[in-house]
Amino acid sequence: MKDTYNTITEASDESFFKEKGSKFFGYAFPIWSKEDAQMALDQLKKKHPSANHICYAWQLGIENPTVKLNDDGEPSNSAGSPIHGQIRSFDLTYILVASVRYFGGTKLGVGGLKQAYKHSAMITLQGAAIVEKTVDIYYQLNFNYDAINLVMRIIKEKNIRILSQQMGVDCIYRIAVRKGEAAEVLGRFSQLYQLKIQAIELP
Repeated sequence: MKDTYNTITEASDESFFKEKGSKFFGYAFPIWSKEDAQMALDQLKKKHPSANHICYAWQLGIENPTVKLNDDGEPSNSAGSPIHGQIRSFDLTYILVASVRYFGGTKLGVGGLKQAYKHSAMITLQGAAIVEKTVDIYYQLNFNYDAINLVMRIIKEKNIRILSQQMGVDCIYRIAVRKGEAAEVLGRFSQLYQLKIQAIELP
């Protein structure tokens, strides 16, 4: 099962091109929720209050992603769909891509619009810093300080990311484990005496 995905971790630079007088400004934002998507769109509306259209597509999730497309007044499927096509072409998720159009006086037709919004999304994503991330499962470890060396040996061997740690006679670690290695890591930790491990959901 796939345990990596591609995304961006910061907003892209603004892209720009003109087609028959119409101006297209392209943007990409990392998002982790519908609320993040709405905040990014609100930013664009403030930045471009006189734009004719702010069309976009966003995608959240990996195996069964949630997708939203918006043509914002353009003919049906002429904007949001080709933008999402580029998100898929670049194999991205947890991302919103938007294209802001200022009408230039010449109609482009449905075919022309599809090509224009596709090109806007493509040049935006070509300029974005795309990164590969792992799909992680989060765990909490509770153990006696006497076991710290054994715990740290496993953490270092498996290159496990520590999210937080509370040190004392009783220690609490929160860790992120790559999904594909979770079963092996659970097996290793379960062999340690007086260590409790449980899966947790992060806010």
